[in-house]
Amino acid sequence: MRLRIGVLRQRVKANLPIEFVPQRLTSYGGLELIRRYFRRLDLRRRADQVLAAAGVRSDYGSGRVLLLVLALLVVGARRLEHLQYIGGDPLVGRLCGLRRLPTARTVANWLKQFTQRGVQALRTLNRDLLGAHLRRLGLARLTIDVDGTVISTGSQVAWAFRGFNPHQRKKPSYYPLLAHLAQTGQILDLRNRPGNVHDSRGAARFLSALITDLRQRLGRAVALEFRMDAAFFQQEVLRLLQRRGCEYAIKVGFWKWVGLKARVAAQREWTRLTDVLSAFEATVPCTPWGLTLRVVIYRRRVQHETRKNFQLNLFSPDDGHFEYSAVTTNKALGPGALWDFMAGRGAQEKTLPSSRASLPSMSCRPTTTAPTAPGNSSASWRTICCVASSSTRSPPPSRGVASGPTPTSCAACGRCAFSSWCAPVASAASATGRCCACPRTLPPRPSTNVWSMPSPRELFSDQG
Repeated sequence: MRLRIGVLRQRVKANLPIEFVPQRLTSYGGLELIRRYFRRLDLRRRADQVLAAAGVRSDYGSGRVLLLVLALLVVGARRLEHLQYIGGDPLVGRLCGLRRLPTARTVANWLKQFTQRGVQALRTLNRDLLGAHLRRLGLARLTIDVDGTVISTGSQVAWAFRGFNPHQRKKPSYYPLLAHLAQTGQILDLRNRPGNVHDSRGAARFLSALITDLRQRLGRAVALEFRMDAAFFQQEVLRLLQRRGCEYAIKVGFWKWVGLKARVAAQREWTRLTDVLSAFEATVPCTPWGLTLRVVIYRRRVQHETRKNFQLNLFSPDDGHFEYSAVTTNKALGPGALWDFMAGRGAQEKTLPSSRASLPSMSCRPTTTAPTAPGNSSASWRTICCVASSSTRSPPPSRGVASGPTPTSCAACGRCAFSSWCAPVASAASATGRCCACPRTLPPRPSTNVWSMPSPRELFSDQG
């Protein structure tokens, strides 16, 4: 039986009063604050516009169904079948603007409508939300980590193939490409790919579109810097970043044609950075590519031989066991600051865990498999997860207050001044604006954790 639209939808005219008392609390009382924030973003109307233009429609309203999926992710659900557990809570329907919630099958059929145009519409919505946040933050520099992540699936999921999947080798998977913003911990963009492709497949086109979009939204005054692993040490990626005026730091593999092993074997003087870390710089000509790169080679002393020592078996240093790595960059950083800068790539691993305690950007992990078989449905599901991350990322407790020191470098000595891993001096350095290694004053830089969302008073106000 087909129901009338008026039976499905409801109108929300006022805010519910919020009382911090143990009585009369629902299971998901905090969704009222999320609803107020979504209303300030005008998220439902914007979603209706972009999805209607892409041909994605529903009797419930595409914007309302999108809010329902976001509500699923916010409360910790990871599958459409979990709708049956939250459907009885009145605040879920209030957040979505629905009097009667759709079933899991209805939402799955809605996802099956997505084509490439629909997925692109969701990506545009995600970029619109992030662009507004970044303009309010006023950051002078964006640090972007680009990497792929493995998403295991079932055997019947379309466009999923066996590939790089070290933990579940027999399972098909997707291998989406992610752009993670280090300053806010949000996903800037996502491109879905099958699991049997190389990590850098389509990376140049992905980066080119991302750079163009950020420049159009934020202007050329905002510096863009990229961090990537050795899989992205590719000619077209390097040429693209140099041509577009972006800074980069990319790991370099110890491949034979690069010639780094011979340079390490011949090196007699290393610059000591810490008790266990030393480095030296070299100008490496990449003759096949017609490029000349600045490469910093590091060695880190370890207590025993590890698997990472295998790449240097051609020579055996007799002064202990070392792990070697190399980074190519066009940034004006010394070896110590560059090591700290690359160490910040670990922040994206905190954004992507599959923990239930994490917020929805985590749904791009193996525990959240694609809900429907078509490849576009799976891509739309993951893009919705990115929208959830962009719109509901947990803010600091107050506007304009940084939660900790931000990584930067001293122009005088090239060492890290405000990084969180320089714990004994970081707090003092961030308070005085001075580097931990030299007395010169650093220019102030804007905080990267300023709350761009409405203040608590605005959200808790019954008139907001």
